[in-house]
Amino acid sequence: MSKRDLKKYLGELNKEQLEEQLIELYEKFSPVKVYYDFVFNPKEESLLQEAKLKISQEYFPQQTGRKNKKAKMRRSVAQKFIKHFVLLGVDPFVVIDVMLYNIEIAQTFASENTIKQELFYKSMLNSFEQASQYAVANGVLSDFKSRLHGVYEEARNQKWKNTPQFKAVLERL
Repeated sequence: MSKRDLKKYLGELNKEQLEEQLIELYEKFSPVKVYYDFVFNPKEESLLQEAKLKISQEYFPQQTGRKNKKAKMRRSVAQKFIKHFVLLGVDPFVVIDVMLYNIEIAQTFASENTIKQELFYKSMLNSFEQASQYAVANGVLSDFKSRLHGVYEEARNQKWKNTPQFKAVLERL
C-alpha cells in the first residue's frame, strides 16, 4: 500500500475508527508503543543515562563475584541506541552526546589496554565521521567542536595509526 492509498483510506474513517486502529497498533506492535510512550513522556535524560551505562559496560563490564568479565567492545551496542534515538526523534544534542561518548569511552579503554585489532580503530574512525556528519547536518557542530577535537587529540596522543584520517575529518568541517 502506498502512502497515498493509506491517506485515502484513513480519510474515509471516522474519528472513532481511527482511535480504534491506533489503539490496536499500540497494543499489537511494540515499536508503536515505544514511540507513543516517548512522545507523551520523553525522558531523554534517563534514556541518555541508560545508553551511556550500557555502552560503558561494553568496555568496562561489571565484575560479578570472583570472575573478571572480559570487555566485548562492540560498537553495535552504541549504534543500536543511536538508531533508536534517531527514530524516536530524540534531541540532536542527546544523540551526538551518545555518539561522542561511545568514542570517548573506547579511547579510555584503549589508553589502559593494548588493542591489536585494526577493526577497532577503523570502527572508531567510522563513528567519528558519523558524529561529525550528524553534528553538521543537525546544526550542533559549534556546540560539539571541542569534544570532536578532544577525540582527535586523544587518538593522536595514543598514537593510533589512523590519526591522519581523524585529522582529515576535522579539516573537512
